[in-house]
Amino acid sequence: MKKIAIGVLTIGMVLGLAACGESTQGESQSSDTTQAQTATEDTVEETPTDIEVTDGNGTITVPNQPEKVVVFDNSALDTLNVLGVGDRVVGAATSNLPAYLSDFEAVESAGGIKEPDLEKINQLQPDLIIISGRQREYQEELAAIAPTIFLTVDNENTWPSIESNIQTLAAIFGKEDEAQAHLTELQSQIETLHAQAEESGLSALVVMVNEGNLSAFGPGSRYSILYDTFGFIPVDDTLEASTHGESISYEFLLEKNPDLLFVVDRTQAIGGEESQSAFISNEIVQETNAGQQDKIIELDAEVWYLAGSGIESIERMLTDAQPAVE
Repeated sequence: MKKIAIGVLTIGMVLGLAACGESTQGESQSSDTTQAQTATEDTVEETPTDIEVTDGNGTITVPNQPEKVVVFDNSALDTLNVLGVGDRVVGAATSNLPAYLSDFEAVESAGGIKEPDLEKINQLQPDLIIISGRQREYQEELAAIAPTIFLTVDNENTWPSIESNIQTLAAIFGKEDEAQAHLTELQSQIETLHAQAEESGLSALVVMVNEGNLSAFGPGSRYSILYDTFGFIPVDDTLEASTHGESISYEFLLEKNPDLLFVVDRTQAIGGEESQSAFISNEIVQETNAGQQDKIIELDAEVWYLAGSGIESIERMLTDAQPAVE
């Protein structure tokens, strides 16, 4: 009888140990599953829904990788397109697009380039709005609809401020590496042109033609990129650095007598009649060194006047300026 009892006890102990083993294994598997779920949840939580970036006003919180964007700044539109997120744009100032951005004519019109359509923008329910100086007086009203960033170019610090704007947009859309690759390539092209411009020793002047009126732009102006970034030597560094330049006469051109004349025809940029050819053929203009040496460079007015600081527009501007050193 004792032998049977011992046998039963032994079997019971074995079964008990097996059950404990199964229980321990089950608890371990359950613990591993819980840890994996927690890790997954932590990963999701670590992806920020908002990020802080720097714009022309300082630090601002905006959505991370917004899906619906209204863009009034053509240079920003240009950059978003190059970075492959142009499909996020749901509204723009479609009546004032440069030809190279004509694909965006298919998006909703968000108003004019100087007067946003607040009602339409509100209907679009954007996650983010991007503006430039032309819309700045509406910034408070736009910010009431969605986070609004203001991008501007510092004319005293042109290229670094353009780089900063591009990096800001890249950070918002998670495209930092792509943006840096483009900036590195542009920097290389700029350095080459800068060296050629300095070596040429040719004096330069930027002139804007507007319905027959002339304005000159020097360092610190909206077209200062030709001087401080591309390296051309200003024929006059005392010109008033205003948005619309300093009003000048044809006689002024002969007096300053630049070796290079860069011409922006605002009339063409805003859809008016062509007037640049009349400027170039003017007798006084032809008497200047630039006229005599066939160094009057017609710049793409839509790019220079309506954009001018996006990734593609900088590439186009470098191409426009290159004939001056050839």
